Amino acid sequence: MSSSSGGQQGPAARQAAMAEQVLADGSATAAELAERFGVSLMTIHRDLDELERQGIVRKSRGGVTAQPSGVFESNVQYRLKTMRAEKAAVADRALRMVEPGMAILLDDSTSTLEIARRLRTGEVTPLTVVTNFLEAINLLSDQRGIHLMALGGDYDPLHSSFLGVSCVEAVEQLRVDVCFASTSAVHGGYAYHQEQHIVSVKRAMLDAAARNVLLIDHTKLGRVALHRVVPLSRFDTLLVDDGASSEALRDLDEHKVRYEVCPTPGKGDGHDGNRTGAT
Repeated sequence: MSSSSGGQQGPAARQAAMAEQVLADGSATAAELAERFGVSLMTIHRDLDELERQGIVRKSRGGVTAQPSGVFESNVQYRLKTMRAEKAAVADRALRMVEPGMAILLDDSTSTLEIARRLRTGEVTPLTVVTNFLEAINLLSDQRGIHLMALGGDYDPLHSSFLGVSCVEAVEQLRVDVCFASTSAVHGGYAYHQEQHIVSVKRAMLDAAARNVLLIDHTKLGRVALHRVVPLSRFDTLLVDDGASSEALRDLDEHKVRYEVCPTPGKGDGHDGNRTGAT
């Protein structure tokens, strides 16, 4: 985009293009954005203030980021773009745990969204699917053979999901066969997340299921976030892609976490795809 065309854009169009770039690249400096869009640094900072207010990005010293930290979770649009192959590998394994006639619960993670994508094939029906994730609701709303239960609550655009006390209360009235969930960080025998209002919903979901399965991509291993969600012992199985390092897997072994390493198609498998950790 030339400087002249960038400068001629209205604020809303420029901010939308700016958000798209930052979500694609993960981060950018204010100087880079000013040059790309042909406007002043002052204008860029006003635009970034508005994007931060909308929860799309976070301002940092000298720039902006869409990437998660130990305190902030990234916007759902950024998460939808990242680690797609790894999430798909884990979802493929998770789908084999789903049988016709089951009631399953999907949290508002982009990892479990990959399960919803696979359920659209209609190969596992009849099935009851319960979720608070608008992305999954939209995917499955017209799928024959699936009884879809949408959990209500306060809509959170950052996560594209329904949260809050009313969501927790709705979950507490249910009992499902399997809960498939993800989280932002795993370390030292615990699952972590940045935001307390997400933690309360995830805990309720785990309490509502006869069996719990944690889906994560390897970048979440060895990381912590602000809030502990639950001990990893609350999960019957942890599924992770084959990008997981030996050191990260040793940490799971040391805490007696049952896990499976899922091969990512098209990659040289770093680990045996059927490997199961200590029980």
